Amino acid sequence: MTDGVPSGEDCGGCDLGRRSFLLKGAVAAAALAGLGTAAHALPVRWVRAIAERRQEVTYPIPAADGVSIDNDTEVILARNGHRLYAFMLSCPHQNTALKWFATDNRFQCPRHKSLYAADGTFIEGRATRSMDRFAVRRAGSTVVVNLDKVFEEDQDAPGWKGAFLPV
Repeated sequence: MTDGVPSGEDCGGCDLGRRSFLLKGAVAAAALAGLGTAAHALPVRWVRAIAERRQEVTYPIPAADGVSIDNDTEVILARNGHRLYAFMLSCPHQNTALKWFATDNRFQCPRHKSLYAADGTFIEGRATRSMDRFAVRRAGSTVVVNLDKVFEEDQDAPGWKGAFLPV
């Protein structure tokens, strides 16, 4: 491993592995291809935590609606309207990494095609509940995501419904 990049994926000094670079490029190309047909869709951004303490990570509060994905901590930040959500990156059905489709303004599991709204609400598919949400709190101009506190809609509906940050 060199600078946090596995040696099999070393790309000569950049901070992205080859697979990660190709995946992010494909997602960006797909998002750009759909801009003409769905200008209302939330954009996707790649982020990294600006601070990590024990089981909390901190991110800047996004200035505009959109989806930010932190692959390192497996957190999805989604700002939609006046609410900011932090979701687990994995589908609650079988833990496959979810994908954001900006043109459709929704998340989808690539394995079994479960669909979720921008706020994580389950729409259809094999999953049996909405996306899992992390507890969040504001700290100045940042959002702190508690990785130890996960709300599952079917286990704690009131906690799940309240797991967002007004922005």
